[in-house]
Amino acid sequence: MSPLPEVCVVYVLRETPAGVEVLLGEKRRGLGRGRVVAPGGKLEPGESAVQAAVRELAEEVGLHAEPRDLVAHGVLDYRFPHRPEWSQRSHVFLCRRFSGAVTESSELAASFVPVDDVPFERMWDDARFWLPGVLRNGESARWRFDFAEDLASVADSDAPGWPPAR
Repeated sequence: MSPLPEVCVVYVLRETPAGVEVLLGEKRRGLGRGRVVAPGGKLEPGESAVQAAVRELAEEVGLHAEPRDLVAHGVLDYRFPHRPEWSQRSHVFLCRRFSGAVTESSELAASFVPVDDVPFERMWDDARFWLPGVLRNGESARWRFDFAEDLASVADSDAPGWPPAR
């Protein structure tokens, strides 16, 4: 099997008097259109995952961060046996230090939401298995997710909590 194409995702966190918030938005085009996601995207040739994350953060939401401000929190393998070209390896980062104001782009309309109000029902199905631990507890996520024929639901995984209780 050839290596999976690499992508990155950045969960920007900020402290408010009401608690911690995370930057999420509705994907406007491409893979995942209509889903709630965090800023991120494909690595360009010769680019490291952290370099791509810094670039994507600026391009998609207008925020600026230094590579040292992004903390790696795992690598997720997404496999789509019924649409192999969608398969990818995602590098997950948290960012608490940034500058600039959130702006909309053709890719993403983002805003901060309380960590306790993350709309998992509007996200990719895998997020419910690993994202709460990363956002709330700073855990690392190193799991595999195989998506079903519907291209939306997880059919198999090595993540804790899989299979889900019915």
